[in-house]
Amino acid sequence: MSLPEQLPIVPFTLPATGDVRVPGSKSLTNRALLLAALAHGRTVLSGALFSEDTEIMAEALRQLGFEVTADAAAQTLTVEGRGGDIPAAEADLFVGLAGTAARFLTALCAAAPRGRFRLDGTEQMRKRPMRGLIDALRALGADLRCPGREYHFPLEIHARGLNGGPVSIDASESSQMLSALLLVAPLARAEVSISLSAPVREPFVQLTRELQRRFGATPANPVRHYAIEPDATAASYFLALPVAAFGSLQVRNVGAGLMQGDIAFAAVLREAGVALADPPGGLVSRCRADTPLRGVARDFSGLSDTFLTLAAIAPLLSGPTRISGIAHTRRQETDRVAGAANELRRLGQEVVETDDALEIHPRPLRRDQTIETYGDHRFAMSFAVLGCRDAGGDGQPWLSIRHPACCAKTFPDFFERLDQVRSRALRPL
Repeated sequence: MSLPEQLPIVPFTLPATGDVRVPGSKSLTNRALLLAALAHGRTVLSGALFSEDTEIMAEALRQLGFEVTADAAAQTLTVEGRGGDIPAAEADLFVGLAGTAARFLTALCAAAPRGRFRLDGTEQMRKRPMRGLIDALRALGADLRCPGREYHFPLEIHARGLNGGPVSIDASESSQMLSALLLVAPLARAEVSISLSAPVREPFVQLTRELQRRFGATPANPVRHYAIEPDATAASYFLALPVAAFGSLQVRNVGAGLMQGDIAFAAVLREAGVALADPPGGLVSRCRADTPLRGVARDFSGLSDTFLTLAAIAPLLSGPTRISGIAHTRRQETDRVAGAANELRRLGQEVVETDDALEIHPRPLRRDQTIETYGDHRFAMSFAVLGCRDAGGDGQPWLSIRHPACCAKTFPDFFERLDQVRSRALRPL
């Protein structure tokens, strides 16, 4: 589906109905790719995400000498593991704006017994935090250099392996740094004992540990097949859709039992008054036009990738919504806190912004507005959900998304799937 530079969102004029599937988890796909590369022999990942972030990770592994084959139609990635060996002795890796790839590949290259590796990314990636991981890897004996700004991309690694032993890490700015260290710790010459010098957001770390357990804590214990869960963050947009469009929508194969911490967003919607059911086929979200909905107050530190979903639908809730625990999202693809405040104010909302929180007071929606995405996929998808409300009562688009193609980062066909749900709502029963 070719997307224009500016995409008007067509509102729903009839309630949503039926079901929708979301792609595989980015977090699980990129972790599983690395673990499969470190295992012995062939591993097949089914239900994998095919997007910019996972393609960056897969291509980087190829540059490092691993055999990674992709079948997008079957949603499978096949990796030939090398039992802890990193085949290439030299590589130039480009990580784009993929935070998981940036942190995981930095750790992997530092753990190689030999080689010279250069890593770089986009201008925004050069601003994202790396200090905690770099300090920890250096403490374990890595020769890791920053040719530009210290503690930032680009990086140059003269690999000589990791020594092991005790190491402290500050992963407060991104739990991905702790996950990266955990993923490569089995490659060190001695056991690595990790302590935290600052609090860390736990859900993604728990995800890493659970995936290591399923693959085997050491590279010598492979998994021949691993099924990737559907992406819980991607599911948040469709679980929230009935708030804007009304009706009932099932997100296939997404249930409360997912490993991913972002599945807790379903509980946030339930607190707001949305009816949520969890049958075997996947979560069902229901909302009628006469359903009383209310603002919520919630700490999103453990599910921060979904805070924009709630922020975008907050104008449709009765009373203020307070979202806290999100200071670290100022250093992600963009400053998400400031960006959310800007776009909500553009739509006529009253917003109180602090370093760590947003408080949104609903006001009548200002129509004929274009949402700036800042090149950030989550702005595009979250505010597209709000645009599905028939704000003018005439079925005409009142909200547009600038640069909607940024969704390719994690959900390339988001707008196509949204259109499919809309088309189903327009069919006579």
